[in-house]
Amino acid sequence: MSLPTRTFTITRADLAAYAAASGDHNPIHQDETVARSVGLPGVIAHGMYTMALAARAVSEWFPGAEVVSLGCKFTNPVVVPAEGGVDIEVAGEAEAGDGVTTVRLTVTCAGQKVLGMPKAVVRA
Repeated sequence: MSLPTRTFTITRADLAAYAAASGDHNPIHQDETVARSVGLPGVIAHGMYTMALAARAVSEWFPGAEVVSLGCKFTNPVVVPAEGGVDIEVAGEAEAGDGVTTVRLTVTCAGQKVLGMPKAVVRA
């Protein structure tokens, strides 16, 4: 079953809030000069924040369900501009079986996959 695509906008303010909440103050998530000095195309979103937005989509598709597992690989950075923000899209295909539902996710930014093999398993 295809699930409706969810779009989330990530801003630099979101990165600052995530850094404060998570304790991850790596300057590649805040400072353009530092990010570029290590070979990145600019300030990038925290991988775990991107994964959390995928989890948010799952919780919106299956409200009240228990998330049994959630995993992915971080494959491409999400570059967040200084002004405005950047959109990530989370799409999903759900397959029910054995008391759980497996959700295979596709998480993209500007048409490029940013999470590899993202998958969630939920129990209603």
